[in-house]
Amino acid sequence: MKYIDEYRDQTLSTSYLDSLRTCTSGPWTIMEVCGGQTHTLLKYGIDDALPSNVSLLHGPGCPVCVTPVSLIDKAIALVRSERVILCTFGDMVRVPGSQASLQTIKTREHDVRVVLSPLDALVIAQNNPTREVVFFAIGFETTAPATALTVQIARQRHLTNFSMLVAHMLIPPALALILSNPERTVDAFLAPGHVCTVTGTQDYQALARTYHTPIVVTGFEPVDLLQGIAMCLRQLEQKRNNVEIQYARSVRPEGNRTARALLDQVYEIADQEWRGMGPVAHSGLVLKKQFADFDAERRFKLPEQPVQENEACIMGQVLQGLKKPFECPLFEVHCTPTTPLGAPMVSSEGACAAYYRYKKMS
Repeated sequence: MKYIDEYRDQTLSTSYLDSLRTCTSGPWTIMEVCGGQTHTLLKYGIDDALPSNVSLLHGPGCPVCVTPVSLIDKAIALVRSERVILCTFGDMVRVPGSQASLQTIKTREHDVRVVLSPLDALVIAQNNPTREVVFFAIGFETTAPATALTVQIARQRHLTNFSMLVAHMLIPPALALILSNPERTVDAFLAPGHVCTVTGTQDYQALARTYHTPIVVTGFEPVDLLQGIAMCLRQLEQKRNNVEIQYARSVRPEGNRTARALLDQVYEIADQEWRGMGPVAHSGLVLKKQFADFDAERRFKLPEQPVQENEACIMGQVLQGLKKPFECPLFEVHCTPTTPLGAPMVSSEGACAAYYRYKKMS
């Protein structure tokens, strides 16, 4: 397929691998931030093909994985007590909360619907004027512009039965948390291409300068990732700490100005809890006061309730690159895609799901 096959070319991939073997310094550890990158690296065996002085760690760039348990519990409470129609993306329905998942409570009385777009939830609200419809809005900067547009359209159409439970998160503050950890072993980052398509690279420039860490914005195909790794190693060998764009067919330094304007119009930045990682300062998006009517937490006065993570699950350490999925004692034994105990085993972008699918240890 044109524009895909070129980035899966075996000859070109082999040439990049050969160039990586000329790097004799190190050892170097590179973290790919996005779960989509993780799946490609494991699916095509790139992690095993790298020279011995280069290793990979997997980062927090799986939005389903880091959505806090408290918000999942609030979504479940809405469905149970308020008789709302709750809409969200497919991966989210299987993620366990503190007691259940949206999938386990889904019945004729408890109306949970999978949609492909927040605009689908608007249609459902229009078609069910006597029901409250809530869209569980998850994702990083990639999906946030679409939900911002959805709120604006809902206001224009005077849809008083539509609201959103917002769980949008920002990647750079999470990377700053990882880099500030004295136990960190990350030498460079492969930054998420789709996020940077929206945001550009300004925030990553600040990270690179502050923490003296090379960052390469990378795509998701094998050639993208191999070229991105080569660019990271070149910087490390030359003792540079710059932000470079490998994914130039999609990313510009300034990002997508239209999408960024939508975010500025609808959202403001706030502190946010990340599942497995705890509170991360200035890492979340919340609706501005002028859109408060569309905030499900305010509309339904959802109380804050203490939640407890599964202490046996090491997902927080996995998301911060401190451990690999197979180091978890639950991996493949009690935690599988059909019986997930942690969110990274559920999501199509989760590191645990990638290891289970491509690198089963048993």
